[in-house]
Amino acid sequence: MTAALGIQIATTFIWLGLVLGISFIEAPVKFQAPGITVELGVGIGRLVFRVLNTVEGVAAVVLLIAVFLQGGANGVWPEALAVALAVVLAAGALVLRPMMDRRVQAGKTADRMPRNNLHFGYVGLEVLKVALLVWLGVVGLISV
Repeated sequence: MTAALGIQIATTFIWLGLVLGISFIEAPVKFQAPGITVELGVGIGRLVFRVLNTVEGVAAVVLLIAVFLQGGANGVWPEALAVALAVVLAAGALVLRPMMDRRVQAGKTADRMPRNNLHFGYVGLEVLKVALLVWLGVVGLISV
């Protein structure tokens, strides 16, 4: 196994753990805590997802470098999956999340309005991101 492949596999599964832990565990569970209002939960979520997206950006860069350093040694799948992950991350972090932030800053939170399609779109991107990370991780492990 090359160092680049090891970095690809490690980065993929660390990123997967972050997304699963924050997007699918922390985000919904925080609203069940005693005393957490929708406004407070959304405020916490905005901070947490800003940091998560920053860490994911670093992971995406590391992953892209590791995959492209392998130079097609494992076929085209790692490159295509890494690029797809970067696109999905950019769509969520640079397009949807800022749009959702603007709605929150305008006072349009779930306790005052019905849930917005932006939120469902963001969740859909998170599900897609998980699928791509699992796929890339499996491709990496098969290459070992």
